[in-house]
Amino acid sequence: MTEIESLYKKENGKVLIEIKLSSIIQLFNSFDPAPFHEKQLDSDADKYIVDTIRDFPKNTQFKIVVHLPRELALSDQAATIKPAIHNHYRYMCLVTGRKFRQMVKYGRDSLIIGLSLLIFALVARQLILKPGAPFLAQVLADAFLIIGWVAMWEPATVLLYQLWPILKEQNIYNRISEMEIEVIPSS
Repeated sequence: MTEIESLYKKENGKVLIEIKLSSIIQLFNSFDPAPFHEKQLDSDADKYIVDTIRDFPKNTQFKIVVHLPRELALSDQAATIKPAIHNHYRYMCLVTGRKFRQMVKYGRDSLIIGLSLLIFALVARQLILKPGAPFLAQVLADAFLIIGWVAMWEPATVLLYQLWPILKEQNIYNRISEMEIEVIPSS
């Protein structure tokens, strides 16, 4: 991990996520009609911040440093950058939480459907498989078994594999929403 760490400056044990801007508006999505302090971040700025955090171990501490021209760094607008970034990531945390809850509901519903179909398939298989059943009955019984297990594929995928990346993403957004942010004049 020393290779990635060498690409970033550190201050007081925190990795600096530095963003250099020539204007404040560069930080925000120009299509977002929200007031300045509630604006959605520019997708490139958002991706840069999130990807930087993903590149490091979970326990790494970060600080966002926004470099602006001196006259902008000392302006009233610059003071709204910190709450705007925090608001953006709080909102992203809420969106991701909603996505997680929807996936849990989808996984639960898929599990109910999958288990119902699996039980039906296993019962049908037992009814078809009688001692001395013809070959075609055995093929049909095995088809029911396969269909039953295939019905369990989606709930297993959702509940075992697709939920955890959403939680990881939400944790990253939560970390950023509480991260120290500093706006300084460019040198």
